[in-house]
Amino acid sequence: MLFKKEKYQINTNSMGFYQDLDHLDGMGISAVSANLYENKKRDDLVIFYFRKGADQATVYTQSNVRSENIKWNLNNSKDKVFALVVNTRNANAFTGKEGYKSINNIASIVSELLSKKQINDEEDPKKVKIKNLMFASTGTIGEIFPEKKILNAIPKLIENIKYTQNKYIWVKAAMGILTTDTRPKLSMEECKVAGVPVKIYGLAKGSGMIYPNMATTLGFIFTDAKLSSNILKQLLKKNIDKTFNAISCDGDTSTNDMVSLFSTGYANNKVIKSYKDKNLFEFNQSLNKVLKNLAKSVAADGEGASKFVIIKVEKCKNENDAKKICFSIANSPLVKTAIAGSDPNFGRILMAIGKANVSINLKKLNLNIGEFKIIENGKISSTYNETEVAEYMKSSQIIINVQIGNGRKEFEVYTMDLTQKYIEINTDYRS
Repeated sequence: MLFKKEKYQINTNSMGFYQDLDHLDGMGISAVSANLYENKKRDDLVIFYFRKGADQATVYTQSNVRSENIKWNLNNSKDKVFALVVNTRNANAFTGKEGYKSINNIASIVSELLSKKQINDEEDPKKVKIKNLMFASTGTIGEIFPEKKILNAIPKLIENIKYTQNKYIWVKAAMGILTTDTRPKLSMEECKVAGVPVKIYGLAKGSGMIYPNMATTLGFIFTDAKLSSNILKQLLKKNIDKTFNAISCDGDTSTNDMVSLFSTGYANNKVIKSYKDKNLFEFNQSLNKVLKNLAKSVAADGEGASKFVIIKVEKCKNENDAKKICFSIANSPLVKTAIAGSDPNFGRILMAIGKANVSINLKKLNLNIGEFKIIENGKISSTYNETEVAEYMKSSQIIINVQIGNGRKEFEVYTMDLTQKYIEINTDYRS
């Protein structure tokens, strides 16, 4: 059976493309410039503030070179979080004790100012402790962290917090966390938990150094559903593998990857005690849609990408085998450059299948590119027409479907082509 045709709409820079994210109760958002890009005037510092605290769950990169902000989060942030602060331009990775100390200093000022804001704005004010803060950083690895610039911008960042959000504020926040991305990435769904309407809003950044290992790039998901941190952890774990862990732009895992799910609890649905509760069915489906849409947006915006690529491997003995083959194809420079050049060189795909170290029976192997049959039962299809396939490969979206023929398991991965532009972006990354 041919892979079901799927069309993913690649984002444009027009705000008109994005869904109408509006207000989500219990949150405040602010984005300002800390002049981290020096001569380039743009927002580069963002805060997501939770007025009564938020339950949260986060997955992090498994890289052995982790950023200092991730170390901070693992050491300090508890289930209840009052704010997430995100900076771009500097990864705060390989910065050692000084980088960690910088976060501690920033956290002290943020906790002090948010505690004052609690007194001014809330009927039942809480003291915001540094352990109630989370941090995310993205940018260049190994550069001194710009602590002073960020500290100078923190008062304005907190002063500008908006309790009522609209589409513009969400886009502004999404743009404030970008690095080499060409466009912001946002997604939303609305559903019900135990009959109560809830919202799920998400944004992400990621363009290069993207390959999964627990999480990929930066992804932040927000909901007003009342769900405990334990429930959130189970839901996130359940949905991450086939969304953010199913994308690759260049096969490189970042030092800073994290995906977080926050719940303000303002929807006030009944207490959910198990992630298997039938009242979470709609929420689980909607969460998966938000995560998958953001993950696809990251892959489609890969550095220098001209084509979005879907790779699906079916009829495998187990899911792990299917996943290995998917990523072997997705991470192959030879496959990716062939796609960039609209070259139907299926031999490169066969090469990638072969090097995945998965046992296969060539007599049962099928390969389709788009709707075109390339390999049938281990032989070149009698209907294969290279000219037709070459014309299809000029499309902005390419689908590769592989059927191994020794089982019923499958996996799907999202990636992009490899162009000259990728080299240019990463050659000039720090200039």
